Amino acid sequence: AFQAILPLRGKILNVEKASINKILANAEIKTMVYAFACGFSEGYGNDFDISKLRYNKIIIAADADVDGAHIATLLLTLFYRFMPELLYEGHVYIAMPPLYKAIPNGKNGREEYLYDDKALEKYRKEHAAGSFTLQRYKGLGEMDAEQLWETTLDPESRILAQISISDTVDADEVTTTLMSSNVPPRREFIMSEAKYANLDI
Repeated sequence: AFQAILPLRGKILNVEKASINKILANAEIKTMVYAFACGFSEGYGNDFDISKLRYNKIIIAADADVDGAHIATLLLTLFYRFMPELLYEGHVYIAMPPLYKAIPNGKNGREEYLYDDKALEKYRKEHAAGSFTLQRYKGLGEMDAEQLWETTLDPESRILAQISISDTVDADEVTTTLMSSNVPPRREFIMSEAKYANLDI
């Protein structure tokens, strides 16, 4: 009644490295353009019309791991290069599924979703060892329908991160650095920014 799910098959084309012909021929990208219904900006003339957008929120729901982050990055690159108004006008979100579920051993207490390792650490400090069972989610596909609804799809309980761009020059430079075929600038960027990374190893 109020939301639709568009399944994508793995990682989409990296539009930063592909020709416009390859991009327009890509089945996954064509499906998204059709679903959003607001067109596609090729840079040679813009047929993108944000007023025709079918959905107020476009939510990227990917696994909470490195592959999921890569898929989200590829999608954000596509939106930034060919549908930038989606980002500028605040229509793009990333779903924040939990990494863990803590299940109390016994009748007392309630099940609790934990969204990162800091939350897990805090939970462990507050609960005695052996008083709970921990379930680790490796991906959205491991959840049953009720868990997926409660954690990722239900507007009343899900957590979303809205994507915004405050500096278009910086955004353009970072997108080019990280997603293009030119390796040395990417290596330099990763080395300088690695201390800020939140790694799930």
